[in-house]
Amino acid sequence: MDEQLPSDEDLLQRMLSGDEEAFVTLYRRRQAGVYRFALHMSGSEITAEDVTQEVFLALMRDAAKFDARRGSLAAFLYGIARNHVLRSLDRQGFRDSQPQAEPASPEADPLGRLTRSETIESVRCAVLALPLHYREVVVLCELHEMDYAQAAAALGCAVGTVRSRLHRARGLLADRLRGTARDPLVAGQIKPAGCSI
Repeated sequence: MDEQLPSDEDLLQRMLSGDEEAFVTLYRRRQAGVYRFALHMSGSEITAEDVTQEVFLALMRDAAKFDARRGSLAAFLYGIARNHVLRSLDRQGFRDSQPQAEPASPEADPLGRLTRSETIESVRCAVLALPLHYREVVVLCELHEMDYAQAAAALGCAVGTVRSRLHRARGLLADRLRGTARDPLVAGQIKPAGCSI
């Protein structure tokens, strides 16, 4: 017999009532996505770990601020993560430049390293080269497969803004990958830190 899993909102209500297991379940369900978002936005594993921790501390502290009429709990968590990533990039001086991507650990799976293609590295570098407001819509909509409304809720902007930024970001990525971009950073003449391609 399949037991229906509780929704994020149900778990949040249980958490607000003092159910620690509900928090643990929410953390296990949403932690990986928040971490990947922070990693894609910052290019730094350390920043992603710090942001993920801060997001769930904020959830414990400010869970009552969640309003389901404004979006899903996942969008709420991504919004918190976005704010922490932006603060971190500001502190590091990377907000208007490109983040430092950390090299892969030497203990990484050798087969995984062999199967990573140059195309994947090119796309990763192209995404990191995007201006921040374009990068965040690509990460949310393309990499995390959020719909426009969820991304708009996470970013605190209008759905039309998400659509137009995503359209422009796709164009910049296509130009970068074709090597026809006019902007030296997007064209690949200036590489984001940590990008070898």
